[in-house]
Amino acid sequence: MRHRLLGVLVLLLALLLPVPAATATGTAASAVSATGPQVYGAWHCSNDACTWGTVRTIAEFDSMNHWLIDRGDGRPSVNLVVLSFVEPLKLLHRTNDATTVDGLPRGITPEIVQYFTSRGIRVMLSIGGITYTDEWDAALSENAAQLGLNAADAATRLGVGIEIDYEQNTNPNLAGLQTFIDTYRSRHPYDASGADQRARLTIDTAAGDRWLIGINRKATADWLRTDVPVLDYANAMVPARQPSASGAIANWQEHLDGKSTYSPPVLPLAPAKFTAGLYISDQTKSLPECTAFANSLQKSTGSFTQTAAPHGAGTTAGLLGYMFWAAERPSTRGTGTQPPNTCEGGVGAGATAYSIPLPMPPLRQN
Repeated sequence: MRHRLLGVLVLLLALLLPVPAATATGTAASAVSATGPQVYGAWHCSNDACTWGTVRTIAEFDSMNHWLIDRGDGRPSVNLVVLSFVEPLKLLHRTNDATTVDGLPRGITPEIVQYFTSRGIRVMLSIGGITYTDEWDAALSENAAQLGLNAADAATRLGVGIEIDYEQNTNPNLAGLQTFIDTYRSRHPYDASGADQRARLTIDTAAGDRWLIGINRKATADWLRTDVPVLDYANAMVPARQPSASGAIANWQEHLDGKSTYSPPVLPLAPAKFTAGLYISDQTKSLPECTAFANSLQKSTGSFTQTAAPHGAGTTAGLLGYMFWAAERPSTRGTGTQPPNTCEGGVGAGATAYSIPLPMPPLRQN
């Protein structure tokens, strides 16, 4: 009887006493559990500073890029490759010349696309880049709807998605860009499942909210909403130079916060609607993002990118993932990622550390 009474007293005390600090901490931690990257990709510039002007054999291409499909254990280092760049005016005119066929660079062939897709890596084409800003302006002014149709046709022919890299910081043609997007979507409607790779349509914004303001404002307000999405997501491009961890995070936080002091304001962007950009190649030195995950920004910023909370848009925490600039030879100078400067130890190790899904799963929508 005394044992039973003692048991009752212990139970009452347990109900009345406060929860131990350790238990409370554990509950709080689970409430902000990390969301692993879903997008883990690299822009790819071929061997000629992003021109893709010549056809390459798969054997030669593989000798320069094998790290992308094999991090050292047979698994790819990335789940997305964005072939950069398509020149907008040539795409509009479906130009045929020494470096272009039917509006696309000669080096972007079905065989190159299949090199990646056969390993479960999604492929997209990037239209534009800083070099082709004037060409974007000209193409949008001449016939934005036809440009959208030609982009949709290129996506159909190659089975790829499209990235909009329109880097006009002063008076961008937003009406023309809206027409381009609407026309593309008339052929390839938004697909939340991600099953139709041709329907993947994204846009590049600046690293933070202080450059490409007009494009960023329009995209955040009208194209990257979680209730009526038009574009799949944005890529927050890399800054002018490799930032510190705190500098990178400060840029990305600007997208989450928006800029209420601007007139008109830039609205907050949902964490699930953008990726964070970092460098893997440099004109003067090798970078830890490529060679040493333990010392890399993708490691030191990983806690932030996986737990960043919504601040006015979206409901789930964590950015969508990382994008790396850029594979192979983005410049005629510097290291690039050709052997011996390949990135198994940085990007590849990060793919393992973050358990990057292959193939890319349906993306978070909120």
